[in-house]
Amino acid sequence: MPGKERPVIVAAPDSFKGSCTADAAARAMIAGAREVLGDAAEYIEIPLADGGEGTLDGLLAAWGVEARDARVLDALGRPRTARYGVSADGATAIIEAAEANGLPWVSDEALRPLEADTFGVGQLVLDALDHGVTEILLSVGGSATSEGGTGILRALGVRFLDAGGNDVKPGAAGLSSIAAVDATGLDPRAQAATWKIAVDVGFPLCGPDGAAAVFGPQKGASTGDIDVIDAGLARLATVLAERNDLPAENYTNRPGFGAAGGIALTAVALLGAETVAGADLVSEAIGLPELLARATLVLTGEGQLDAQSVNGKVVDLVARTRPAGVPLVVIAGSVALTAAESRAAGITAAFSIAAGPTGLADLVAAAEPRISETSANVVALAISQETTA
Repeated sequence: MPGKERPVIVAAPDSFKGSCTADAAARAMIAGAREVLGDAAEYIEIPLADGGEGTLDGLLAAWGVEARDARVLDALGRPRTARYGVSADGATAIIEAAEANGLPWVSDEALRPLEADTFGVGQLVLDALDHGVTEILLSVGGSATSEGGTGILRALGVRFLDAGGNDVKPGAAGLSSIAAVDATGLDPRAQAATWKIAVDVGFPLCGPDGAAAVFGPQKGASTGDIDVIDAGLARLATVLAERNDLPAENYTNRPGFGAAGGIALTAVALLGAETVAGADLVSEAIGLPELLARATLVLTGEGQLDAQSVNGKVVDLVARTRPAGVPLVVIAGSVALTAAESRAAGITAAFSIAAGPTGLADLVAAAEPRISETSANVVALAISQETTA
């Protein structure tokens, strides 16, 4: 193309839940674009995630590294092999807590919400520290636990003590007995590391909108269990707040602390962790603004484009990050926003991969070829044929 710049097509989708990973979706989008433009364009794949399910795989793909394995305990204390990732420069670990404390690993028996524990997540952190990382990115969705992250800190050397100076029971059952925290044994590498906790909900730690009330039932908590967990988390927050000379409300009412059974609480109070929106954590970790800087057209997408999509999720992240004036097209399994709502959220246009009336099973079964075909049509429309003449 003498005298003309090659267009740069960027595919930066979330996963299509139940259909394909973000990595697969990005490949399918680029395959469709390449079908139209061939070698006349440059292509960039950026699989993304919002800090919940898929964050580990998204960053592994973006960093171009393989997952590492570690032997840990699941939420009920049984051995399992869990994955985590380390950036190419060796400085940063991405740990998806659910690899250790996730609900799927304990669904083979009756859920035990008062016993479920995050100790295995702490073991993942220790393995990463053993490999020399100095920054921990922790995504926390999908947990089976509701114990404020105490298990993680126990794995790192902290003791949670009752009034008699004895270690309290692991899990949520022991929280109400906590009278003091002994951090003298805290691994100094964990204390020195930079911690960022990716949260994808804004719920507080305690109360009717807190971790126990909102998420307890899906972890098997009865009404009585919810009361025990909520009281225990409030007790833990009070002890930690007193230790840090803060009002308890600084922890019990803080937005985002309700995610994953309150994992952020102990990490913030004892390790100086920062809580961040999951999508923004991913953006910073991979340098998304720089990756999008040269884009001519940006494609993004997820399973369903709806109001949540444009409120802190991946589509919203890409809309906020892509350069001004660059078209952004969403390709989704279904589109629940009007054209006006999409435009108000910074989306140029949105298209469903459904070719006509169809069911969810059909969309799931053929997600990748449908994403590719829809992308081809979008690129053919969005990129002027004169550009590639």
